[in-house]
Amino acid sequence: MDRLRIATRRSPLALWQSEHAATLLRALVPGLDVELVPMSTRGDEVLDRSLAAIGGKGLFLKELEVAMARGEADCAVHSLKDVPMWLEPGFALPAILARADHADAFVSNRFDAIDALPQGARVGTSSLRRQAQLRARRPDLTLLDLRGNVNTRLAKLDAGDYDAIVLACAGLARLGLEYRIRARLDAPDWLPAPAQGAIAIECRDDNPAVQTLLARLDDRFTRVQVEAERAMNRALHGSCHVPVAAFAQLHEDRLRLSGLVGSASDGQVVRASGEADADAAESLGAEVAARLLGAGAGAFLPG
Repeated sequence: MDRLRIATRRSPLALWQSEHAATLLRALVPGLDVELVPMSTRGDEVLDRSLAAIGGKGLFLKELEVAMARGEADCAVHSLKDVPMWLEPGFALPAILARADHADAFVSNRFDAIDALPQGARVGTSSLRRQAQLRARRPDLTLLDLRGNVNTRLAKLDAGDYDAIVLACAGLARLGLEYRIRARLDAPDWLPAPAQGAIAIECRDDNPAVQTLLARLDDRFTRVQVEAERAMNRALHGSCHVPVAAFAQLHEDRLRLSGLVGSASDGQVVRASGEADADAAESLGAEVAARLLGAGAGAFLPG
């Protein structure tokens, strides 16, 4: 193989992630011609409604998958937290890159932490998971929708539309914006989206040459963790319509998974955790999901 075309969204963060993958591939195969194929997706274009209202995070993938199906691209790079729990038939994820910072970031120009916000402060996020955890911690806050790429969201904060916003630490770091982070929101008190901070590369499952090449970038440590998180979410039938959070930690050959399901409307949350051998990521995810359901999480899930 002497040429590889990577389909990518046009946002600055998506382009950074795709160029990062391209750099790794060029180092892996000297002389490989790696070309980015930037595309616009419906998830990027419709910004006046929440993702849950317009069809979910899968809208960030659809056009890229169509490009691969048509032979216009060989693979696509995604934030793994945006990849649906069930891939469309005909596609695979042969590579999950080493995970960056998994935590969320509290970003504000005037306040140092969530607890420092005044009564009724305006906080921007369209993530139901983040809204549920904010409501559980500060039920007095005014939570407002916030869509758009990272720079667009920061500009709205700087314009005074919000007192604070919540973003992913990894996205800010990848764009050289770590200095905007006022506080990290981290486990065990605050849980991220399943697979947050991880980059995945998707390709057609009928192209073994591309799969074999991409698999050389796969990070086993990260894959084990995110497989447990995604398995839990899958067992709960989770999506952007449901406030689900998960974080797995691997210590030697033991894997510990913490999960949360909540309500974005009133801040009720249910938590559960479990531990298993590293080779039992899928079953651990299912086990923690069962514990969440046993603790009442079903009340927050679609019927």
